[in-house]
Amino acid sequence: MKTASMLRLILGAALVLTALGGTVAQADTLDDIKKAGKVRIAIDLAIPPFGMSDDKMQPAGSDVDLARLLAKDLGVQLEIVTTTGPTRIPMLQTNKADLVVSTLSITPERAKVVDFSIPYADHPSVVAGLTSATIKQMSDLEGKKIGVVRGTTQDIDLTRQAKGAQLVRYEDDATMALAFASGQVDIIATARSLLPAISKKNPARTLEPKITMQTFYLAIGLRKDEPRLLAWVNDWVRANLQNGKLIDIYKTHHGIQIDPALLLKAGG
Repeated sequence: MKTASMLRLILGAALVLTALGGTVAQADTLDDIKKAGKVRIAIDLAIPPFGMSDDKMQPAGSDVDLARLLAKDLGVQLEIVTTTGPTRIPMLQTNKADLVVSTLSITPERAKVVDFSIPYADHPSVVAGLTSATIKQMSDLEGKKIGVVRGTTQDIDLTRQAKGAQLVRYEDDATMALAFASGQVDIIATARSLLPAISKKNPARTLEPKITMQTFYLAIGLRKDEPRLLAWVNDWVRANLQNGKLIDIYKTHHGIQIDPALLLKAGG
């Protein structure tokens, strides 16, 4: 698979850079986490079913459950650092978070500034619209308004591929979802797994996928040149894919059975 081959190249390059960077004396985030007794994980709580607040206003969702399991296995407390799509990577770079678990897709551009774990889920990216909309290919988007979250992979893809479209950029998924529900836009670009939650906001305006742009792989993000933390996180992802715990989390919240063999193969 072309996407899987590219993913292996990205992860391989990241491991080489990590090995080279490991020769330089520096602070070790894994030690810092253990000394502090807590791990700070950035999560967007406005993109159900990945991140949200439950009826008791407590954090919930697949990203939250993954983060809780990771903290438990690391033997520390979890501190959730609330983020949005555009602020996920800056929170790592400014040391406001130790890890990002927030629908973070592996891309060549992001791999230049952060490291990624091996993937824990796949994540199709789609252009979606009202069921009545006739959209089959990128050229059908010419002259149309499309809602997208600023700085996401969908924003990047549409900027490159839908030259004649009018992109309406929002700061987060929640704002984009409300814009669709209220009729400000009839077409959006987002993750396929978010469509049911967005459609529930206004049942009279049901979304359906029209174009699959590409399939991404979701991974845990961390700062560059942290070889010990990267190795621990990779071992943790492998173990919890193999024992089924990550599979169960994703199925519970998304109703989708992910293939651990595919993810382990993609991760190398």
